[in-house]
Amino acid sequence: MSSPRRGKPSSLRVDTYSTMSTEPSLQTQLLPSPSTSTVPVLGVPLALTDYERMLDWIDDMVYERHQGYVCVCNVHTVMASAEDPGLRAAVLGSSVNVPDGQPLVWALKALGHPLGGRVYGPELMSRACARAASSGHRFYLYGGRNQGALVQLALNLRRRHPGVKIVGGYSPPHRALSDEERQAVVEEINGTGADVVWAGIGVPKQEKWMAEMRPLLEAPVLVGVGAAFDFHAGLVSQAPNWMQESGLEWTYRLAHEPRRLWRRYWRYNPRFLGGFARQLLAQRRWLPER
Repeated sequence: MSSPRRGKPSSLRVDTYSTMSTEPSLQTQLLPSPSTSTVPVLGVPLALTDYERMLDWIDDMVYERHQGYVCVCNVHTVMASAEDPGLRAAVLGSSVNVPDGQPLVWALKALGHPLGGRVYGPELMSRACARAASSGHRFYLYGGRNQGALVQLALNLRRRHPGVKIVGGYSPPHRALSDEERQAVVEEINGTGADVVWAGIGVPKQEKWMAEMRPLLEAPVLVGVGAAFDFHAGLVSQAPNWMQESGLEWTYRLAHEPRRLWRRYWRYNPRFLGGFARQLLAQRRWLPER
């Protein structure tokens, strides 16, 4: 994968992209949308959507050259956004927030909104690659543990989805970029002509990065998929399907990466249960009697 090149800043085209209202009610988006409705879970608006509608939305955004970004949300994203103003602004400013975590799907169902299942970031990325092998959409990869891991990710995606166009990639340092490095990244991505930029630098970095870079990047769609980079690169194993479907994926990941994840789950999982219980109780109090 290439490193960001340095040189004269490129001419940037900035389009208008949609934002979601923060009002706790069903909402309608302005751009081509994978769902006409969102439902707030602890203040984060989640789209009532599925894989096919998301893939169609990406196609529409690319064909129409609209610009937006997608946050793939789990319990960690929802709870951390209550404590981190930058993350909250990024999530509320996105074009779409999809329910990646199974507990969020259960929460939406408990609130009375039928949903077939979650939109799991790694699976969304895989299905997008499969579709792009036919559509010709150009993908850029931003993230990964290091440049070697990013190269392996690109190789794996090309092997699994022959014909997919990975036009570039960059694994940023584990620190804030300098102004010069940031400009080099902008020039690099814009120079590839990418249609979709996949960001895999974890929550909350990827959400903040997409919000900051959205006005500067010409690619129509940015998608933050976190651990999908590690999964598809073969660095971390995914939980079995039965654990994912039963909402136990977090226990599998905790067992495999305890030092990195134990604080997150210990801090946020109980708070989510308590916070959502209060939201559900409040909604039921306001529902009219039948």
